[in-house]
Amino acid sequence: MADMDPGQLEAFLTAQMKRQGGGGMSEGQASALSRFWRSQRARVRESLLAQSRWEPGLRGLAWRVDLQTSSGRGPEAAPGGPVALLELELGRPSQDSEYVRLECDEATVNQVLKKMADIQRSIDTVVHRS
Repeated sequence: MADMDPGQLEAFLTAQMKRQGGGGMSEGQASALSRFWRSQRARVRESLLAQSRWEPGLRGLAWRVDLQTSSGRGPEAAPGGPVALLELELGRPSQDSEYVRLECDEATVNQVLKKMADIQRSIDTVVHRS
């Protein structure tokens, strides 16, 4: 259940071998488990992480800022402000990607940045409590 380093693994296996009442493991079993854990630890961790993701993950992000220019004359042809264009690539490791495209004006970008800052503060609060 834990991502044990080699020292923790040895302590755990030693404790398991010393357990009384038939619930312990033999030295051979401990040795086999130790060899397996040392050789497959990274693969086990990656597999467990992949299985624990319920939603598609962010595979990629592309963005650019466009400035609109006017092609005519007069007040109705005045250029607009900058527009941020975002493309998010979403997907699971075993599936094709899905793309979400967003167009945001400056006010919307500022709102998104404020929300992200709020989320970061919330995360920091939770992490510092632990």
